[in-house]
Amino acid sequence: MRLTRSRPARLLASAALAAALAALTAGCQTTQSTATTGSLGIASPAAAENRSDADWRRDLAVYGPQYRADPSNVDVALRYARALRATGQLAQALAVLQRASIANPHDKIVLGEYGRALADNGDYQQAFDVLGRAHSPDQPDWRILSAQGAVLDQMGHHAEAQRFYLTALKIVPGEPSVLSNLGLSYALSHDLPNAEAVLRRAAAHQPVDPRVRANLALVVGLQGRFAEAESIARADLPPEQAAANVAYLRQMLARRGEPQKPNPNPPPPGRSS
Repeated sequence: MRLTRSRPARLLASAALAAALAALTAGCQTTQSTATTGSLGIASPAAAENRSDADWRRDLAVYGPQYRADPSNVDVALRYARALRATGQLAQALAVLQRASIANPHDKIVLGEYGRALADNGDYQQAFDVLGRAHSPDQPDWRILSAQGAVLDQMGHHAEAQRFYLTALKIVPGEPSVLSNLGLSYALSHDLPNAEAVLRRAAAHQPVDPRVRANLALVVGLQGRFAEAESIARADLPPEQAAANVAYLRQMLARRGEPQKPNPNPPPPGRSS
């Protein structure tokens, strides 16, 4: 479940999101899957760009040799690390950013990228600590706050994570990426009505990130409203894929007990600031 590169949503087709579903329905407190599905916001700022895999690989070809020629160039190191992360070379990206952070211990951009890379690698406590140094109370960065919340969610500290998201929303009211993270945090803490309400607010922003709609479909399906979940998923998936995903969701829930009954009077969306 975090905000990464733009790729078509797959509601339950990926093994990572299937693991996230298992966590939601089984009550697991932490899940590595949230670092890999692109739903919780620990993404690099550059990851929000609408870029293809080919674009990122071109960056690798350009910045890789430049970095090897001069590893002390911070801008090159950041661009190279972002391309490495975007193409799944997480360990190498972490090594590049660790070196950059040692050489530039007070550079908040470097620290932010390094903290995200640590989260990619599953080093959540260290990631949280590094991200905390990437901004200051008098100059809070909503993106870092959201990333810190995502790390806390992956550590199972959902109530604390939600406080970080709500603080970020005071800076950027209605920001869909933060709303998406908050909605997923509610889902992880088994508050499905609130999760749905918040994800609907995130999905109301245009253009809609397919991941947000996929997460909304998941939460709706977890409440037993399978036809509605399939309808939401069809906005981004072929009908047969949406139907297959919902069938998988039914199967998962059948193995784990009855889904929560939908609330006939769901609460209105909460205030974001």
